[in-house]
Amino acid sequence: MPTRAARSRGEVPTSGVRERDFRLSASRGVGPTLGIVTNRIVVLGGGTGGTLAANRLRRDLGDEVVITVVDQDDDHLYQPGLLFVPFGLSRPQDLVRSRPAQLHDGIAYRTADIERVDLGAEQVLLSDGVTLAYDVLVVATGARLLPEETEGLTGPGARETVHTFYDLDGATALEGALSRFTGGRLVVNVVDMPIKCPVAPLEFCFLADWYFTERGIREQVELIYVTPLDAAFTKPVAARTLSGLLAEKHVELVTEFNTGEVDGTGGRLVGYDGREVPFDLAVVVPLHGGAAYVDRSPGLGDEFGFVPTDKHTLQSTAAPNVFVIGDAAAIPTSKAGSVTHFEGETIARNVVRFLAGEALDASFDGHTNCFIESGFGKAMLIDFNYDTEPLPGHYPSGVGLPLLSPSRLNHLGKLMFAWFYWHSLLPGRDVPGLTAAMPTAGKHMPVPTRS
Repeated sequence: MPTRAARSRGEVPTSGVRERDFRLSASRGVGPTLGIVTNRIVVLGGGTGGTLAANRLRRDLGDEVVITVVDQDDDHLYQPGLLFVPFGLSRPQDLVRSRPAQLHDGIAYRTADIERVDLGAEQVLLSDGVTLAYDVLVVATGARLLPEETEGLTGPGARETVHTFYDLDGATALEGALSRFTGGRLVVNVVDMPIKCPVAPLEFCFLADWYFTERGIREQVELIYVTPLDAAFTKPVAARTLSGLLAEKHVELVTEFNTGEVDGTGGRLVGYDGREVPFDLAVVVPLHGGAAYVDRSPGLGDEFGFVPTDKHTLQSTAAPNVFVIGDAAAIPTSKAGSVTHFEGETIARNVVRFLAGEALDASFDGHTNCFIESGFGKAMLIDFNYDTEPLPGHYPSGVGLPLLSPSRLNHLGKLMFAWFYWHSLLPGRDVPGLTAAMPTAGKHMPVPTRS
């Protein structure tokens, strides 16, 4: 595809660890309860990946390790819910819970900005002056939005004619803008890839079609989807299905558009090649990059702030005792919550093996699945990995959820995912039938051709 990689993003410990325990755990080899020699695991990021990784490691290793999770605030955001906020289908206050409240007892939590990682000294330096030494570092700081990297995106028209739903404030402001919108050109634009949840901008188009139909003004609204890709999606079979769905809903598809400027006053997207797409209301997905501290940590990240990582073991290429989970990893798979869930099995297993001096498990296959809300109470489901693109059939077996086909069952599955997220995914529980390896049962696998 003709795109570049884009360049998120309680001072005292909680969850059963006392302040004294935290001070002890910061020093070499002292356990928080028994005074025994332990290994220190520092987890950077208290979002999806950091939380489930810490919980899995606490379950697997118990008091053999001291686990400390670091994040800049106490707000754990259920990001899949952001899509629904602009349409009045989710309330912002229902999407945020306390970060340390999601951690198992015995895991320390610290609120601080990360200044940098010193790979040589095996230390994390925090903005409050605290230094955390580690034996294993888990990087789980996700991806951050970089709207300032696109000319005009933060200028005149921002939060007026130009919006995003990729953060909570933006999604909340967009709800008001949509409710006031009575007709004209609504453009949904992905500036560049990779982005968190690559199907979410498409879902926004499908829900907008439903939303304006429900309001009785669909005929007065032009919907345009503008993408830097050469198709609606990165995988051919899914791209054909999604392009067909866009056409069915009368959403214009503009491909290979590399946005250089967002002119909020003039109401136009300007491409690097000179093409323009006019709008009355723009919903823009900004450039994404890794967390800012990665750029301040020599040897840790790439030019876009993501961390180069072995795509099968999830071990960083920067140092053998650094592992990466979720959106922070520079691996060729979607930056989606399901990927993080599937990665959790592998990363926990490999940290345990690393501490035991054993060979790492190289079995992570890039397994991804996503519900794609298609409007009018239906959704599609796609399931794929590094080597197999989304295919029709059923998941996880021949009698499961339909793949690549809008259905009420998939829509209900997407709605139920919020409960699953808080009560199963974040606690790091194993779910029967939902394993890291992509299932092939139920899929219409292509027949191998003979050479």
